[in-house]
Amino acid sequence: MRSIDLNSDLGEGFGPWSMGDDAAMLGLVSSANIACGGHASDPETMFATLRLAAQNGVIVGAHPGYADREGFGRRIIPMTPAEITRMVAAQIGTLMGLAALAGTKVAYVKAHGALANHAAETPAVAQAIVAALRAISPDLALLAISGTCQEQAARAAYCPVFSEIFADRGYLSTGRLVPRSRPDAMILDAKVATARLLAFIETGLMPAVDGDPIPLDAQSICIHGDSPHAVAMAQEIRARLTAEGVTLAPFLRV
Repeated sequence: MRSIDLNSDLGEGFGPWSMGDDAAMLGLVSSANIACGGHASDPETMFATLRLAAQNGVIVGAHPGYADREGFGRRIIPMTPAEITRMVAAQIGTLMGLAALAGTKVAYVKAHGALANHAAETPAVAQAIVAALRAISPDLALLAISGTCQEQAARAAYCPVFSEIFADRGYLSTGRLVPRSRPDAMILDAKVATARLLAFIETGLMPAVDGDPIPLDAQSICIHGDSPHAVAMAQEIRARLTAEGVTLAPFLRV
């Protein structure tokens, strides 16, 4: 593997409140997952982020999550699968409309936070998300957490699917992310994160905090844009991977 995408979750402010340095991140990543009104964002924030992405030649995806701004979408909200499908479809549709105004298009969907983690281990939730994509457009791809129910649901529905690993999150031996409630959930040292990624690109194995390294498949690397270390980490990862002959390029061509 000598080519991989670099993505980040962006546009996660709303109103006068900002989250992260979107402008700097959009100069470093090749794909941007843009919040679309559930866990964060509003029409003006979405539009501004979409315009910046277009100006930087960055591929954009919708980043739907539970409608839970207070919890930043990191709490599971009890919903039926049908309700999840409608919620996800509404958020994707909102971003698609604003993307048309901003001169770009939504190419893929990546679930956020608790919704993504719930879908990673619950087939019905994963299928509910995929149902929204398939109803809106057969061209929409799913960016899924590697090795989870998300991938399986997309393939079963003949939905284009790509997989990601996380630069700044710890992994369990099950392939799931270490819960954010634990002190080892986040990787804050950019050099440590980059060394781990280079080893993964060479071997396909991801270190786990509770056991042996696990095999994963990925076409994209995620850096969380809301982290105060996001820009420095993205700069380090981009510089080191490029120096090692790894090409950073979008996983989709649009």
